[in-house]
Amino acid sequence: MQEQEVTPGTEEFNKMVFKLSESMHDDTKQALSYNGNQLEEIQDGIYVMPVYVTDDFNIFFVVSQLIEDDWIVAFTEATIENETEITDLSDPIPTGEGLNLLGEHSPNDANQLLKYFETLVEAKRGEWRLIQ
Repeated sequence: MQEQEVTPGTEEFNKMVFKLSESMHDDTKQALSYNGNQLEEIQDGIYVMPVYVTDDFNIFFVVSQLIEDDWIVAFTEATIENETEITDLSDPIPTGEGLNLLGEHSPNDANQLLKYFETLVEAKRGEWRLIQ
């Protein structure tokens, strides 16, 4: 069956998730570094990393086994107090929806992040999947 291209910025792209090819370990954490940031484990099997942080909007990666045994890169919005204390994280946001949300705030950063995911696909570290 041929993969259908889903365009970022569309309603359909909101339903896309990025599935990792392998489970989380030190090598995977290193490969997923973005903009000088690295994933940090905040609970057993839940990793987060800042992706875009401003005074009025922020979005973080959250990596965990969100769908069955698959490791998924999703997004979460964080509540930040005292400039550096993360006090709360939203429910996971599907990868595509998070990219579309970021695109509303900063199209350049969303495009840069999309290229990051393309690099991961080319390195066979993950793939895009449509949530059914």
